[in-house]
Amino acid sequence: MNAYWSALAGRKREVAVLLGWSVVEGVPALLGGRLVGLAVDRGFAVGDVPSGVLWLVLFALVAVLGGFGLRQVFTRLGGVVEPMRDALVTAVVRGVLHDGRSHRGLPDASAVARITRHVEVVRDATAGVLVQARALLVTTTAALVGLATSVAELAWLVVLPVVAALVLFGLLLPSLARGQRELVLADEDAAEVAGAALLGLRDVVACGGAARAAAEVGERVDRQAAATVRMAWASALRGVVITLGGFAPLVLLLVVAPGMVASGALSAGEVLGAVVYLSTSVQPALRRLADTTSTVVLRLVVALRRLAEAAPPPAAPPGGLEPSGGGLELRGATFGWGARAEPVVRGLDLVLRAGDHLAVVGPSGIGKSTLAGLVTGLVAPQAGEVRFGGVPVHLVRPSVRHRRIALVPQETYLFTGTVRENLALLAPEASDADLLRAVEAVGAAGVVRRLGGLDGAVGHAGGGLSAGEAQLLAAARVHASPAEVVVLDEATSHLDAAAEARVEEAFAARGGVLVVIAHRLSSALRARRVLVMDGGPALLGAHEELLAASPAYADLMAAWQPASTG
Repeated sequence: MNAYWSALAGRKREVAVLLGWSVVEGVPALLGGRLVGLAVDRGFAVGDVPSGVLWLVLFALVAVLGGFGLRQVFTRLGGVVEPMRDALVTAVVRGVLHDGRSHRGLPDASAVARITRHVEVVRDATAGVLVQARALLVTTTAALVGLATSVAELAWLVVLPVVAALVLFGLLLPSLARGQRELVLADEDAAEVAGAALLGLRDVVACGGAARAAAEVGERVDRQAAATVRMAWASALRGVVITLGGFAPLVLLLVVAPGMVASGALSAGEVLGAVVYLSTSVQPALRRLADTTSTVVLRLVVALRRLAEAAPPPAAPPGGLEPSGGGLELRGATFGWGARAEPVVRGLDLVLRAGDHLAVVGPSGIGKSTLAGLVTGLVAPQAGEVRFGGVPVHLVRPSVRHRRIALVPQETYLFTGTVRENLALLAPEASDADLLRAVEAVGAAGVVRRLGGLDGAVGHAGGGLSAGEAQLLAAARVHASPAEVVVLDEATSHLDAAAEARVEEAFAARGGVLVVIAHRLSSALRARRVLVMDGGPALLGAHEELLAASPAYADLMAAWQPASTG
C-alpha cells in the first residue's frame, strides 16, 4: 500500500539511527568467539589465569555494549512503527467510508477486522522486520566474518548445512504464503458473518432462523480452524528444516574437531571460539530468519495485500469548484439507490435562500434523509441538478463545502476529549465566548456545567451522556460553526418537544438556510415552508396552504395533534 511505504519513507532518519545502533549490537557477534578463544589459548590453557580472566572481562564488556545497542534499537522502534500504523488506520477508514459496497447505516464487521487485526499484524510485522532483519544483516555478517577470520578451517561446516536449510526453506515459502492468505481470508469471513448474525440477533430469533444462522457461523469457524491447522503444520515443517540447519554445524564440529585438535591444525581455544560463534550467533540468526521470513514477512505481505484489496485508496474527490454566493437550488433533482431502483426523490424543484426555514415531513423511508444527502452534496443526483452558489454542490471544493454546509444526523458523533475540543471541531478558531453562546442558544448550558465546563471531559462516543444530552452538544457544535446551510436530519429525536423547539428556533434565529427533517410534526408549525414527501410529487407550501392542498399532510396533522395533546 502506498500509505505504508510513504509512512516508512518519511522516517528515513529514524531507520538510519536503528541501523547505527544495530552495528553496536553486532559487536559481540563479531568479537565474542575470538575473545573466548584467546581466553583459552593465551590464558587458561597456558596457566596464565589472570590473562584468561582479563579476556573474559573484555568479552563481558563487549556483551554489555551489544546489550546497550539492542536497548537503543527497541527504544527508537516506536518512532518508526507508530506513525506507520496511524497512516494505515487512516487509509483503511478512508477506504471503507468511500466504498460503495459498505453497509449503509450498519456496522461493517469486516472493516473492524481489517483495522483491529490486519493493521495490527502490519504494525507488529514491521516492528519484527526492523528488529530481526537488521539483526540478521548485522549479527550474521559479523559472526561469519569473525568465524572466517578466527577459524577459517571450520567455515565449510557452517556454510554447507546453512545453504541446504535455506534451499529447503525457500521451497516451502509458496505453501506458507498460500496458507497465510487462506488464514487471513478465513478470519475476515468469520468476523463478517458472526458480526452480521449478532447484529440481527433479534430478527434471527423472531424469524426462526437461529439454526441456519448458527450453521453459517459454525461453517466459517470450522473453515477458520482448518486454515489455522494447515498453517500450523506448515510452520512446524519449517521449524524442522531450520533446526536441522542450525544443529548440523554443531554435530559436524563435534565429529571433525577432535581429529584436527589432535593433529595440531586447531587449538582448543579456536574450537571453543567456533562453538561460541555457532551457538550465540549463527543458530539464533537462523531461527530469526525462519521467524522473520515465514511468519513475520509472510504475514506482513499478506496483510498489506488484503488491506489494499479490501480498502483501495479512494479516488480524488470530484470537482474543486468555488461557489459565487450562497443559497441552494434543486432543478428536477432525481435520485434512487441503484440503477434499477425506484427513485426516492423524483423531479424535485426547490429554491432556498438565506433566511429560509424549511421542514421536510413524510413517513419513514420515503426519502427525507436522501434529500438531506443531496442538499449537502454527500450524494449526486442521477438526473437534474442541485446547486450551491451557482455550482453543483457535490462538485464544490470539499474544504469549502465542509465549512459552509453542515449536516447534523440523528446519530450523534462525539469523541474522547474535552467539551471544548468537541464543540470547536467545526470552528477551531472560535473563542470560548463563541462556544458558550452556542451552548446557551441551543439549551445545552446545563449539560456543559454538569461536565465541568469547557474543560470537562467527554467519554468515548459520548460515554456518560444521555442520548438527548449528546444531541444537544452536537447541535451546539454546528451552531458555533460558520456553516451557512444547516440540515437537521432528525437531530433532536431524543429531546422532548420543548428542547427540540429551542434548538430549531436557535438555528432559525442564527440566519442562513435551515432544513429540518422533521421528527415531530411540530417542526412544520415552526417552519416558514413545509415540503411534504409521500411517494408522489413532493408538495411545497406554508402550513395552512398544505392543510387545504394535501390530504396526506392533513391526515398526518390530524393523527399527530390528538396524540400530542394526549
